[in-house]
Amino acid sequence: MKLPRLPLAFVRLLIQSVFLALGQIWARKGRSVLTTIGIVIGVASVTAVIAALTGLRANVLADFESIGANKIFVIPDWPDHGPRQHAPWKEIMLWPEQFDGLLEHCPSVQHFSRIDHSGTTARRGEDSLDVQLIGIEPPWHEIENRFVTAGRPFTLIEHSAARAVCLITAQVRDKLRLDRDCIGQRIILRNRSFRIVGIIEPAAALGIFGGGQRSQEVFIPFRTSYKMSGGPIYGIAASRSPELSEEAQAELRFFLRRQRRLQPGEPDTFRAEAIQKYIQAFMGMAIMITLIAGGIVGISLLVGGVGIMNIMLVSVSERTREIGLRKAVGARPSAILLQFLVEAVVLCLIGGLIGVLIGQGLTSAMAAIPQAKLHRAYIPMWAIGLSFGFSALVGIVFGMFPAIKAARLDPIEALRHE
Repeated sequence: MKLPRLPLAFVRLLIQSVFLALGQIWARKGRSVLTTIGIVIGVASVTAVIAALTGLRANVLADFESIGANKIFVIPDWPDHGPRQHAPWKEIMLWPEQFDGLLEHCPSVQHFSRIDHSGTTARRGEDSLDVQLIGIEPPWHEIENRFVTAGRPFTLIEHSAARAVCLITAQVRDKLRLDRDCIGQRIILRNRSFRIVGIIEPAAALGIFGGGQRSQEVFIPFRTSYKMSGGPIYGIAASRSPELSEEAQAELRFFLRRQRRLQPGEPDTFRAEAIQKYIQAFMGMAIMITLIAGGIVGISLLVGGVGIMNIMLVSVSERTREIGLRKAVGARPSAILLQFLVEAVVLCLIGGLIGVLIGQGLTSAMAAIPQAKLHRAYIPMWAIGLSFGFSALVGIVFGMFPAIKAARLDPIEALRHE
C-alpha cells in the first residue's frame, strides 16, 4: 500500500517546491529579471528566426504550388559521357514527331504539350513591345492552369493547319494600345500578321521568385511557331498526381529513349525533371538552415544557463542558514535538491515564456514589413514546445550543481553560517 502513496507524495512535494520557487523569484524580482535575460534573448531569437524561415518556406512552397507540383519538364541535354557527349545540336535537340503517341505509352502522364519558346517584338502601327512568343498545344492550358478569359482558345483546325492566330495577355493588349475588346484585331509578329482570338489570364504572381516579363506573353499554335522558328522545342507534362511523378518520369525516359533510338547503357540525351524534385530539395535545405540557425542562436541559451547557475550558487550561499534549519527539523537532502532544482527550472521557464512573447512580437513586426515577403511568418507549435523544453533542460542542467551543493550541506555547519 506504500507504493501508490509515493507518486502522490512526490507530486505534493513538487507543487510545494514550485510555490516556494515562485515566492523566492518574486522576493528577488530585479535579480530574477537580470538572471533570465540570457534565456529571454535566446528564446526570442530562436522563435523569431524559426518564424522567419517558416514564412519564407511557406512563400516558396506557395510559389511552387502555383507553378504546379505535378509538372515535368522534358528538355534536350548533352550527356556527361559517351559518344554523344560532344554531338552536334541537331542530334541532341528534340523533334516534334518524337513525342507522337506519348500519352498512349505513358499511363502516369495525364497531359502533355510540346512547346516552342522564343523572344520577339510585337507591333501594331507605331507601337512595339518585346514579348515572349510561345507555341503551345491544347493541353498546355490544363498543365499550366491558365485559361482564356475573353474570346476563345485555339481550335483543333487552327493547330493542325498552323493558322496565324494568337492569344495575348491583358498587359500586351494595353501596352500595344489595342481596344479593350480586341478580339479580331491584328498584330505583327516576325513580319507576319496574326489575328487575336482571345485574352489569356496572366501567370500566377510568384512572391519569392518574382513575375517580371512573364506577363508580356503572346501564344500561338505550336505548329505555327515551329514552322516559323524550326526549334528548339521542349515538352511539358503533368503527371496524374504529385505522388506519381517518379513513375511518370520513368515512363517518359523509357518512351523517349526508344523514340530517339538510344541503345542500352547509352546515356540519355535529354532530361525529364519534375517540380516535385525541387520542392523536396528545397524542403531539405530549409530544414538544414533552420537547424543551423537554431543551433547558432541557441548558444545564447547556454550563456543564459551559465547565468542561472551563477545566481543559484549565490542563492544557496545566501540561504545556507535556512537550509541548515530545514535539515535540522528533518528535511531530506532529496527535498532540498528538488527545491533548488525546481527553482532553477521555474526561472528558466518564466524566461522562456517572456522570450516566446517577445518572439511573437518580432514575428508580427516582420510580417508587417511591406517588401519583406514574410507575411506568412508564424511561430509553429513545435518551436514553442522546443523553446520551453530547451529552457527546462537548461534549468535542470545548470541548476543541478547548485542544487546538489545545497543538498550536501552539513546542517551544523550551515546553522553556524553568518
